Amino acid sequence: MLKTELVLASEEVPNPIVPHVPELILGFVAFLLLLFVLKKYVVPRFETAYEERASLIEGGIERAEKAQAEAEENLAQYKAQLAEARSEAAKIRDDARLEAEQIKAELRAEAESESQRIVAQGQAQLQAQKAQIIAELRAELGRNSIELASRIVGESLADDARRHGTVDRFLAELETAGASNGAGK
Repeated sequence: MLKTELVLASEEVPNPIVPHVPELILGFVAFLLLLFVLKKYVVPRFETAYEERASLIEGGIERAEKAQAEAEENLAQYKAQLAEARSEAAKIRDDARLEAEQIKAELRAEAESESQRIVAQGQAQLQAQKAQIIAELRAELGRNSIELASRIVGESLADDARRHGTVDRFLAELETAGASNGAGK
């Protein structure tokens, strides 16, 4: 057994914790090769993708800021137009109110003048009817008074001139008697 022990001792079993030097060299060369490939091909692509993404984001932010500024400007214009429209509507409403008042005043003046014209026309008609009635009454009264006077006097008052003079004198006496009775009251 001793012999086997010696053989084993001379063959030395590798320590599992310490790596072999050729594996280390091969791993280091593979690492350097991987690092070279990454630096030569992959990293530039990542950087261009990163720069594109950053520019897109920055451009999007700039566009968003421009859109925000434009929206605020449009809002300000809208508010100004709305205020202008409101003031214009108020002006139109005030103008309409004034126009309505003027129309109302014109209609009122027209109605007053029309009513005055109608009243004047009615008064003129009344005066004409009064004059006609008075003329008719005078004629009737004249005929009646001539007939009565003819009976009282006993003579015919057929003569027109005589009759008119008598009627006029009788009517004048009636008016004087009516005026003295009216003044006595």
